[in-house]
Formats: sequence, structure tokens, C-alpha cells
Amino acid sequence: MEEKQNNEVLTAEDVKALQPLYADVILALKQVYDPEIPVNIYDLGLIYELDINKDREVSILMTFTAPNCPMADEVIQEVQESVEDVPGVTKCTIELTFEPVWDRSMLSEEARVELGLDYEEDDYGKLE
Repeated sequence: MEEKQNNEVLTAEDVKALQPLYADVILALKQVYDPEIPVNIYDLGLIYELDINKDREVSILMTFTAPNCPMADEVIQEVQESVEDVPGVTKCTIELTFEPVWDRSMLSEEARVELGLDYEEDDYGKLE
């Protein structure tokens, strides 16, 4: 990930003050759905990093279920707009990565239930 413009270390007080903003940003991310899988991008495990600095600038490192996602630009735009619409967020920067490669082990419990996947039967392979 490229070096953050504001790389100040957050104090415990900063983290406590920013906690409600983190929760609101996660709620915003849960409103963005993968175009091919009926689950939001957060529960799919597509968000690898979510950072918020003291200036309330959000940095997101994310991926897609497949590197050749034809809707990638639209999803990134939707993430940007959803996060920047959160009250208190001053800016949102998104970086796309494919390392590590996404697989089903990154799904949240909610996503696994939504998709009808069972941990015991699952080989953690890629969704087809």
C-alpha cells in the first residue's frame, strides 16, 4: 500500500473517538454488493484493510473475487461514494490488490449462511 499522507500514530483516545466512524464506514461498506454474488463486499471478505486517520480520511485496501471482474470500476466507484457519504469522513482513498488472492475462507459467518455454505463440507476453494 502506498505511504499514507498522514501517518501519525493514533493514541488510545484517538481510537476511541474514531470508533463510531469505523462502525459507520463498515455499515456503508455493507451496502455495496458484489455484482455476481448476492452478498455485500464487507462480508465477502473483499476489504483487506480499513484505516482512518486523525483527519478522518479513510484508506481502504480491497480486492475482488476474480481479477477480471467486469464491474470493478463501478464497484470501486460505489465504495468511494458510500464511504464519502458517511458523516464525518473527509476523504476516501481506495487501493486495489490481488495479493493475497481471495478465496472462500475470507467469507464472514453471515456470508457463509447467506450462500448456504457449510464449514465442514467446504474445501475453501474459489466460488464458481
